[in-house]
Amino acid sequence: MSQKPLRPCRHPGCTELVPDGYCTAHRPARAVDQRSSDASAWHRLYKTETWRMLRNMQLAKEPWCAACARMGIRTKATDVDHIIDHEGDWARFSDPQNLQSLCHQHHSQKTAKSMRNRRK
Repeated sequence: MSQKPLRPCRHPGCTELVPDGYCTAHRPARAVDQRSSDASAWHRLYKTETWRMLRNMQLAKEPWCAACARMGIRTKATDVDHIIDHEGDWARFSDPQNLQSLCHQHHSQKTAKSMRNRRK
């Protein structure tokens, strides 16, 4: 099996050869978790088998973005969104009636808007 050729580190001016990305001296630190402490606490819910099942069922039931559909556009949904933020409440989190299918762009916009509103 062949290996990828070594390349120079991506850091400007560094000539150390590496298999991928940056050398150990220039490797960027991992991004700090930008979530609030509350959101970090309930993020584990998205790793459950229940969520995987709900997500798959929702995308099978509604494969098109609901926000795009309201504008008369047909876009494949990639994300499953909670219509009403669950805020760690398992009943609201796992309620199939509280889910909608969205494209990534609309899901990101909705999430950013709700984060801005929460900070105010």
